[in-house]
Amino acid sequence: MAVSEIQLKEALHSLKDTGVRITPQRHAILEYLISSMSHPTADDIYKALEGKFPNMSVATVYNNLRVFREVGLVKELTYGDSSSRFDFVTTNHYHVICQNCGKIVDFHYPGLDEVEQLASHVTGFKISHHRMEIYGECPECAAKDAH
Repeated sequence: MAVSEIQLKEALHSLKDTGVRITPQRHAILEYLISSMSHPTADDIYKALEGKFPNMSVATVYNNLRVFREVGLVKELTYGDSSSRFDFVTTNHYHVICQNCGKIVDFHYPGLDEVEQLASHVTGFKISHHRMEIYGECPECAAKDAH
């Protein structure tokens, strides 16, 4: 069984546990989020699935993403630009963001976990979470600039 299939099964299980009904649309949106590495916007998800679900609206996608966020399956990534992007929650990871095209790539760095303990120790705060973003230019944009 592929990793994404296991993640989908676990995600569907936690939705059921919280009393959320599994509709075909919810199933498809979750599956798309898990398999997509591009941190899609609600619009991206809608466009990808509209052929399969002609009666589904963008509002349906937003409402489902809100449900997934409340259950803790999805993170909404807002970076001050136009629309939010959505990320299926796996382990703690960071994002490297292209300043030109807006592409977001996951970046794992376990060493930063101790940042929360240090911050708590130094300030006395009870730390709930942290977020780090790294900005630059993706290889595709850099290649375009080189020409």
